[in-house]
Amino acid sequence: RMLTRTPSVVAQVFLLLSIVLVIAIAVIQINQQQILSPGLKYGIVLDAGSSRTTVYVYEWPAEKENNTGVVSQTFKCNVKGPGISSYESSPGALAKPLDDCLNKVKERIPVHLHKNTSVYLGATAGMRLLRLQNESAANEVLASIQNYFRAQPFEFRGAQIITGPEEGVYGWITANYLMGNFLERNLWRTWVHPYRKETTGALDLGGASTQISFIPEDSEEHFNSTLQVKLYGYNYNVYTHSYQCYGRDEAEKRFLALLLQKSNVSANVDNPCYPQNYNTALTMKYFFGSLCTQSLRPANYYPNQLVNFHGTGDPALCQEMVSLLFNFTACRDRQDCPFNGIHQPKAKGSFVAFSGFYYTMNALNLSGHFSLDDFNSSMWFFCSQSWAQLQFMLPKFEEIYARSYCFSANFIYYLLVRGYNFNAETWPQIHFQKEVGNSSIAWSLGYMLSLTNMIPAEGKLIQLPLKPSLFVGLLVFLTATALLCLLFLVYLCIVSHNRKNVPRVEHVFIPE
Repeated sequence: RMLTRTPSVVAQVFLLLSIVLVIAIAVIQINQQQILSPGLKYGIVLDAGSSRTTVYVYEWPAEKENNTGVVSQTFKCNVKGPGISSYESSPGALAKPLDDCLNKVKERIPVHLHKNTSVYLGATAGMRLLRLQNESAANEVLASIQNYFRAQPFEFRGAQIITGPEEGVYGWITANYLMGNFLERNLWRTWVHPYRKETTGALDLGGASTQISFIPEDSEEHFNSTLQVKLYGYNYNVYTHSYQCYGRDEAEKRFLALLLQKSNVSANVDNPCYPQNYNTALTMKYFFGSLCTQSLRPANYYPNQLVNFHGTGDPALCQEMVSLLFNFTACRDRQDCPFNGIHQPKAKGSFVAFSGFYYTMNALNLSGHFSLDDFNSSMWFFCSQSWAQLQFMLPKFEEIYARSYCFSANFIYYLLVRGYNFNAETWPQIHFQKEVGNSSIAWSLGYMLSLTNMIPAEGKLIQLPLKPSLFVGLLVFLTATALLCLLFLVYLCIVSHNRKNVPRVEHVFIPE
């Protein structure tokens, strides 16, 4: 009896062990997959603005978050020279300035990833104006860029002129993305959608256009001007408007044209926004050559004729003249229609003002957020300075910018206060900033984020604790062991049952 009990116990132990091991190996194999990151992916965006081109390099993990990559800026390079729209008469000359930046970009991105790195060029208001003025010249500039990138090792996805509303929305996406309004890391260091976090409005001031974008109280009411954006699985209805010819450079060209128009002497013109004792001679083409000033051209327009501008540094007159660039009467005092007959919902919540807004405030020694009174007193003080004094006041002195900061500040005042209806109470909700962390606030990152929705996520590389052949082999061996143990136990049961019956039979037939 002892002999049959021992094999039975051994078989039971083996059966249990086999079952436990099969379950354990299967659970470990499924749950303990070591996920190896497929590494980083890169994207390059060229922001071809009206005054200059900036090259941005972005990177993101190849596995994505709800179809949108977690993107960060790793490199930025300003292309020397003017914006691409200035090359209308010599598109072939674009290659050399681009080379300097592209060579640096090639060093930043691992060589084996070059051919899989997408390059996008987005041209903004400068090219929008050139296309309206001379479509074939605009096409030649874009074709020249296409040719240039065909010889580069990257995957060129095209050069396109983006619309004003697109520029506005991409800027809004960038600002909110960098401020963590779409994604944030939780306690477990994983990305989650922030609970009930408000978005930030975006104010962008470029060279040829300016954009305002935010989520209004009631997006249904302004349905025509709202764009629907889907990011990280959520939908946003964003109001956006782009004002062509209201960029900093084009607005100043219109201002110079206006001063000339109002002056009795066409060769010498006083400019109340230029610093006292500053003099410069500009060709008529410099400010009348633009589509934005075409309607202001005088009958006796000679492109190469020089006009001498003399700075008078008069803050009050400067302010009065700058107000003439806006048509505040087109709306007939309607609340939702600030200027130029454009309907706009009431600006709500916090805003970030970048690009030209930031650089102008920086020149006035202001940054972050401050009161409207502080802005006005800084502007007045700055506009009262002579040209000689300005050279000691500015952090970085460049004549072409230095002479124009007073004009820019007054233009920003009218745009934000009279145009967008910010007041003493809501002004401090505007943050004037250039970047968040190491990433610039510019439409290009939002553009990249939208485009990563179309870049397929790479599959996660899974490393299993056991090689598939070993896993299958062990599973077969253990299952076979379990089955053999089970059969052996069944056999022992039958043998044991038969033995119990034999003694009874013998007992019946024993003779007395």
